[in-house]
Parts: sequence; structure tokens; C-alpha cells
Amino acid sequence: MRTNWAGGGRLFGYARGRRSLLAGSALACVLEMLTMSVLLRNWPVLQQLVPVLGLCAVGAVGALHASSAARPHLLDTDAEPGSLRLRRTARADLVVPLDHVASAEGELRTARRRGAGELDLPVGFRTTVTLQLTEPVIHFTFLGRRQEVGTVRFHADDADTLVAAIKQARTVPSTSPGPPA
Repeated sequence: MRTNWAGGGRLFGYARGRRSLLAGSALACVLEMLTMSVLLRNWPVLQQLVPVLGLCAVGAVGALHASSAARPHLLDTDAEPGSLRLRRTARADLVVPLDHVASAEGELRTARRRGAGELDLPVGFRTTVTLQLTEPVIHFTFLGRRQEVGTVRFHADDADTLVAAIKQARTVPSTSPGPPA
């Protein structure tokens, strides 16, 4: 969880969950680059092209990790009403008003086929938090298709702290002084 950003609220990352998967992908790219260089040793032009393509692939894997680290989930309780902004790299960005949250539970689930009205934002085929909503919110898919969502499952590195923060934000006592005298 980070709080050192300019807008207020609390940031909850999800990049740690995919770090090992991306490290394995980068290693596979490097091994493929070396293997292809050896296999193409009789074709010098292609042999010189392979390292360029390999470095581009490693750079793409690094960029994927950077996009996960740069766009964490945001729990904003400073604004009225509070909101939870759920992200997954540049592909998904969903704002859930906290007054729409019926329940927030931390549960480790493997990504599966989702039903109508469900949104899964897994990392490494796993989700760690489930939100049940009192009324659906609108989510626009990567290609712009509109979808109403009543259940949201997503991954957060520190799921227990996020769930506790959501529950606390939903039950903050009123600051009004009480009934007039």
C-alpha cells in the first residue's frame, strides 16, 4: 500500500503477484534468443536480427510489468462519496462508489468462466478480493463494449488490508453533531 501520491487516497498494488510470471517470460525470451542465434549461425543476416527481436521481447515484458506497477488500485475516501478505482494495466479501469458495495471479502480464487454481471481482473489466473455490489456499475471493455457488473473479483497484493480499508470506509461514523437541540 502506498500513500505517497498527489491525489490523496490509498494505493494498493497488484504487480507483485505477476512478478514471477513476467520474470519467467523474460527468461524464456532470453533463452529463445540464444537458441535461435545458435540455430541460425549459417545465416548471418538472420543471426544478427535475432538479438534485436529478443531485446524487443524482453523490453515488452518489462513494459508490461511497469504498466502494472504504475497503475495500482485506488481507494479514495477523501471525496464524497468515496470510491474504489480498480485497474488492470491499461486494459481495465472501473470506478466503484463505496455506497454501492454490499460486501467485500478476501478470498483466493482461481480464475474461471464468469457469468453474466461478473467481472474478473485476475493476476496470474488468481483473484484475492470479491466485491458484491448493491446495484450494478457500468464497465467498458477494452474494445468499448458496455457491460453491467454486479460482482467484481480482482487481485490485490495486500488483500486483507484492502478489504479492511473498504469495510472501514463504508462504516465511517457521521461527523454531524447530532440532532438539533
